[in-house]
Amino acid sequence: MDYGRAIRVVRTAYGMSQAELADRLSIGASQLSLIESKKRNPSLDVLHEVAAVLQVPVHLLTLLASEPQDLQDPGSSPQVAEMATALLRVLTSGRPSEPHQATLPITKDE
Repeated sequence: MDYGRAIRVVRTAYGMSQAELADRLSIGASQLSLIESKKRNPSLDVLHEVAAVLQVPVHLLTLLASEPQDLQDPGSSPQVAEMATALLRVLTSGRPSEPHQATLPITKDE
C-alpha cells in the first residue's frame, strides 16, 4: 500500500501544495513529505484527517494506495478486484490499456 501516492494524487487533483495541505492537518509539512515519499505510513487518524480535509472517502485513498498484488486476496469480490485493478492500471499508466466496462449489481428495494 502506498498511501503517500494516494494522498499526492488527490492533493494535486485539487491543485493543493504539500504546505497547503499540511497547514490544514495536525501534522507538519515534513511529516507529510515523508508520507508522500513512502518513507512513513500515515496513522489511521491522519488518514481519516487527510480524507476529511480533501473531502474524499477514506476508502478512495485506500483503493488509490493499493498495489496490484494487494488485490490478489482470494477472499475479495472478483468484481471489486477487477474494477480496482482497472482503476490502478488507468492511474499508473495515464490511460486505459483497453476499454473496460464495469457492471454493478442492481438491487431492488422491496
